[in-house]
Amino acid sequence: MLKRIIIILAMLWAQTFFFPQIVAAENLSDQVREFLRNRIEAAGNPSKINVGEEAIHASVALPRFYEARAYGPAWSDNAGPQRHVDDLIAAIHEADREGLRRNDYHLARVETILREVRQNQEQKRSLNPRRLVDLDLLLTDAFMIYGSHLLAGRINPETIDSEWVANRRGADFSKALQTALDTNRIDETLKSLLPSQLGYARLRNALAHYREIAASGGWPAVPGGPKIQIGDRGERVRALCLRLMATGDLDKQDTVRDHLDDILEKALRKFQERHGLDVDGVVGPTTLEALNVPVEQRMRQLELNLERWRWLPQTLGERYILVNMANFELNVAEKDQPVMAMRVVVGKGYRRTPVFSGKMTYLVFNPYWHVPPGIAIKDKLPLIRKDPDYLMKQNMRVFQGWGAEAKEIDPKSIDWSKVNAKNFRYRLRQDPGPWNALGRVKFMFPNRFNVYIHDTPSRELFDKTVRMFSSGCIRIEKPIELAEYLLRDDPKWTRESILAAIDRRVEQTVQLRERIWVHLLYWTAWVSEDGITHFVRDIYERDKRLDEALREKPPTG
Repeated sequence: MLKRIIIILAMLWAQTFFFPQIVAAENLSDQVREFLRNRIEAAGNPSKINVGEEAIHASVALPRFYEARAYGPAWSDNAGPQRHVDDLIAAIHEADREGLRRNDYHLARVETILREVRQNQEQKRSLNPRRLVDLDLLLTDAFMIYGSHLLAGRINPETIDSEWVANRRGADFSKALQTALDTNRIDETLKSLLPSQLGYARLRNALAHYREIAASGGWPAVPGGPKIQIGDRGERVRALCLRLMATGDLDKQDTVRDHLDDILEKALRKFQERHGLDVDGVVGPTTLEALNVPVEQRMRQLELNLERWRWLPQTLGERYILVNMANFELNVAEKDQPVMAMRVVVGKGYRRTPVFSGKMTYLVFNPYWHVPPGIAIKDKLPLIRKDPDYLMKQNMRVFQGWGAEAKEIDPKSIDWSKVNAKNFRYRLRQDPGPWNALGRVKFMFPNRFNVYIHDTPSRELFDKTVRMFSSGCIRIEKPIELAEYLLRDDPKWTRESILAAIDRRVEQTVQLRERIWVHLLYWTAWVSEDGITHFVRDIYERDKRLDEALREKPPTG
């Protein structure tokens, strides 16, 4: 009898512990599906889901993704985690090379859970469906957030800078993930989201190079002291030599020297040119400061500008004008190949040129300058009060009203000493001519900032290294050449006819046959076509604000 009781108890024990395990293994995906459904439906709209202390950020796209697949798990089946898991983890491990942070994508938590699950598999233990749900949610969120950062950047620039209008790319990440899973192309799908322009790839390679420099110990500081110039000798010159070798401005195979000879001066000039400095071959205070910027700061500068690349549209256009205001330069490109370059003047620190893109539609020869009210009050009114003949000397007229009903007023009939910001009701207009603030040509791409590109009579400003003198518009060095390029498809507008139109001093609007994209951008680090890495000053302190924003936790989406 006792033996029979023991057999029955053994059978009951087996049914309790072994049979359920077999059922659980066969129906694991169904259990995960049910737990996923319950978890997402209970999360509300927009959803608020946490896995431990990890928040799920894709509050809209993630629920949509699971609804479309009837809450079926994406990253596991009845046998446990699928190969897609390792593919995504490997892709996230490469986030750093894009200037992003791998730990923003649940990496540590995912690897902990995955290790636990696989240990259970190795030890033939049943898998906990709730842990697989955690893993699924984290991996889906990681793909969507990482993908969105590759596609459009971590930060929406308009949230940190009111003067920045981005053309960020968008995508349906629930559909992108499903396609990636169906085709077994997790890594390839993520890489396809990156900017396709060569400028991005070159900048990413520069970041890898500067990280190698950092791993080798960075570069030595050049001690402070008097200017270092040709013919000088000593330990400071030796430190300068080693510093220039570290970044390849001087060949590393060259002889380490303690005197500033022609070879070292040439290397110094190369350093100055690619850092936007006066190229004089002398280590003065500004050059010394640039030499002693630590490698970590240069790496961060590269990361910030990689982020800015991700804010751009997929294509800049077949033909486009690109102004890098931080470098005070305008470039015209066709199929991303440069065809024209010139120096520019940008807005003063308190009248910063905004960042945006627009299509140039027309240009104006011999433009009138309708002085904006803010400039008329803040800049011109004090000058008018100081000199009664100021308006006459500047060929400016005074009007009351706009359009056909505008009435011209003799400026001498106005008591300017009694005019102030509150009662200023006049409109100032400068006549066309060589004195006009807009010069001989203005190039229009309508925008809400009322910013445009134009000529200037102040040609001497282009000889300065730092060119922040305008009220926000872009003054260009070669207006005739740009007009000739833009009108090249119209046979009646030759260089001669352009100059003749200007000589008439009559305002004339010319519509462009082919509109062209204009991109006003702000890059403090870039790599030119010849492979040289450039760094310039953060003239508007936009790097600083972006750096602070990127150090915060990733935004939800």
